[in-house]
Amino acid sequence: MKIQILAFLLLFAAVTVVAQEEPMEMKHEMTEVWDPEVAVVTPGETTADAPSDAIVLFDGVDLENEWTNGDGEQPGWIVADGCATVKKGTGIIKTKRVFNDFQLHIEWRTPAEATGKSQGRGNSGIFLQERYELQVLDNYENRTYRNGQAGSFYKQHPPLVNVCKKPGVWQTYDIIYTAPRYNNDGTFFTPPTATVLQNGVLVQNNVKMRGPTEFIGIPEYFVEKHGPASLVLQDHGNPVSYRNIWIREL
Repeated sequence: MKIQILAFLLLFAAVTVVAQEEPMEMKHEMTEVWDPEVAVVTPGETTADAPSDAIVLFDGVDLENEWTNGDGEQPGWIVADGCATVKKGTGIIKTKRVFNDFQLHIEWRTPAEATGKSQGRGNSGIFLQERYELQVLDNYENRTYRNGQAGSFYKQHPPLVNVCKKPGVWQTYDIIYTAPRYNNDGTFFTPPTATVLQNGVLVQNNVKMRGPTEFIGIPEYFVEKHGPASLVLQDHGNPVSYRNIWIREL
């Protein structure tokens, strides 16, 4: 019995010595990741210029190459002076390409002659994946409901601040968008999210969509599963103009 106890104590002592050995010394190279190398993208001369990996959706000259109307035919908007302008009654325009996650740069201008008020003044919209509307509106000294003004995701998220410029002055949206994800059975598990800078100022900070934009009623959480989809620019009856539209797939 004494021999067994002695053997156990010797084994315990040996295990204890091993456990108390110093851990492997960390070296700086052990946490350095070299491969694969980060892809090189050449930025534009300014933040408004398309980087080398961007898809130019509108360069001020050719609208028909990348866009159609709602029926898949040639867009009816007016292209002149480096921009595309809504022609009332011709309907939406949408990209021929479809997208999931992306970085989008788009410039827009409401009419220099400000007519109407609230939602009737310089109204248009940018629909991400054909469903989620980022409002375009003349809100320079023109009040409307806060979740429907420029910089809002319509009827879902008001902008953090109103940074609208005067009517007739070009404005910018820079949008980082992440598409929704779904489980294998088709049920939704992460909503679409977006961050938006208007005129260089943060107006939407990683907000989550409740569902597709609704004019009447509350958006429902993803009543339909969807994959990549087009960008849509809205004809709301006002001659809003767009230019310098480019996108980077993420």
